[in-house]
Amino acid sequence: MKRTRLPARFVLFDWDGTLLNSFAADTRAYLAMFAGLGIAWTAQDLHRNYSPNWYRVYRAAKIQHARWDQANRLWREAYGRENPKLLPGVRGLLRLLARRFRLGIVTSGDRDRVRLQLKNLGLEKYFAVIVSSDDTVRKKPHPAPLRRALKLLGATPGECVYVGDSRQDIEMAERAGVRAVGVVGPFPTAEGLRAAKPLVLLNSVRELPRFVESIGDHATSRATTTGAKPAAARSKNRVSRRARRLSGV
Repeated sequence: MKRTRLPARFVLFDWDGTLLNSFAADTRAYLAMFAGLGIAWTAQDLHRNYSPNWYRVYRAAKIQHARWDQANRLWREAYGRENPKLLPGVRGLLRLLARRFRLGIVTSGDRDRVRLQLKNLGLEKYFAVIVSSDDTVRKKPHPAPLRRALKLLGATPGECVYVGDSRQDIEMAERAGVRAVGVVGPFPTAEGLRAAKPLVLLNSVRELPRFVESIGDHATSRATTTGAKPAAARSKNRVSRRARRLSGV
């Protein structure tokens, strides 16, 4: 079967569960928050009702709106004691992709937390743009976060690929006109991810370089396949012919 090729100039990622192995840390922070609010939820309750939009989790747990700020504070305090690591192969993947694409993050995570993690992990240098939950009123799966990233990059949807581990990621990308790549991660989102039918579904984000290629590489590959010369080669030949004419050869 012919492998799907995704020519692009920009590759954008979700953060938690796509690049960061934060599921266990996230779960412990939720459980500490529930305990602080006197809510008898277990990890199984959380997994059954999990959503990247934590306010949906709050609603499922019947946390009153007036207590949402308190819930946020308790979660952040608990998560601040965690130190989640990157998923296997992520650092090498970013190093490889950064040579050929401009990279970005579009995440439901809050700005301060995500930027601090990127700084501590030494990854800030790889990302031209970071859009967090603080940057748009509307959240995933609404396309607003991804559209903001495109605007900041000066990119068109057709130049981009978005990689995420949840149904909300895929829906956001599709609604923004961006090609969506799904990756099965540690969060309990695989069932919904598969149901969303991304253009490509990966078992590991390390598989991504097999499917994405820079638009320049894609044009060269097509020219080679059809027998046409790439633009750079055509330009070089024109210069060479002109030089021969000028020299009288």
